[in-house]
Amino acid sequence: MRAFIFPGQGSQSVGMGQALRDASPAAREVFGEVDEALGQHLFRLMAEGPSDELTLTENAQPAIMTNAIATLRVLQKEGNVRLADKAAYVAGHSLGEYSALCAAEAFDLATTARLLKLRGQAMQAAVPVGEGAMAALLGADLDKARTIAGAAVDSILAEGGPTYVCTVANDNDPSQVVISGHRPAIERAVALAKELGAKRGVLLPVSAPFHCPLMQPAAEAMDAALAEARIAAPLVPVFANVDAAAIADPGQIRVALVEQVTGMVRWRESVLAMVAAGVTEFVEFGGKVLAPMVKRIAPDAMAVSVVTMDDIEGLLKTL
Repeated sequence: MRAFIFPGQGSQSVGMGQALRDASPAAREVFGEVDEALGQHLFRLMAEGPSDELTLTENAQPAIMTNAIATLRVLQKEGNVRLADKAAYVAGHSLGEYSALCAAEAFDLATTARLLKLRGQAMQAAVPVGEGAMAALLGADLDKARTIAGAAVDSILAEGGPTYVCTVANDNDPSQVVISGHRPAIERAVALAKELGAKRGVLLPVSAPFHCPLMQPAAEAMDAALAEARIAAPLVPVFANVDAAAIADPGQIRVALVEQVTGMVRWRESVLAMVAAGVTEFVEFGGKVLAPMVKRIAPDAMAVSVVTMDDIEGLLKTL
């Protein structure tokens, strides 16, 4: 049994999609449709940069989705592949959940692009630049990360400081958990990480504290937008980030996407749940981030990343 999976923010890079677009009419069609839907030259930004503009959340989110869907469409159109015939489930990491839902035809491509543009803008606007931060705790599991986050908040309180937010944002794999919240608390957690049993804490180069309660204004914006969006039943169930369970009802999908903005990305649990459901092979489209995570979570599973035309041709031989 197979799952198609889709990466999240951080997998963008200048030049992404260029070779695919040059090689495939199917990819060109995807990039053109997204440019039209957004009213911007997103593909030019993806291909040429500048990097700092591509990294902006409102650009990175639709760009990563577009690249992933273009990769999948090339497989589908040039290999005559139907998703429902080759995958039992889809899943994505954070914004990748939108890519997964687009792949499974719960959202059309233009709607997905517009939702992610809005999501990026709303997440950036939710917290003034500089007030929030995120950090990766390396060599820490979920319990250890929660202990470190709590200790950071408590130590600032003990000094007479304010009650800051510092919470787990992404449970990525057994050795990497990401925390998110107010910058002073995140910096304190990084300082405490080694002392409390992690290998180290590393501040991440992000512009906002995603997947924590500070994102509530963005959740409200997405609630309003998703209430107006057409959501169809997906071709196959999606494993939602917020509860690591398979869902297929459009109403449940809408609720899960709203909750996802402030909730923890339960990626480790999602992979384990897919394995428990019978998945033995994971195919990541448009990035090389999730497949290595899968191998750390479920060493017996097969996991491949599909980015280039050669990758697509190789995958077609195994499907």
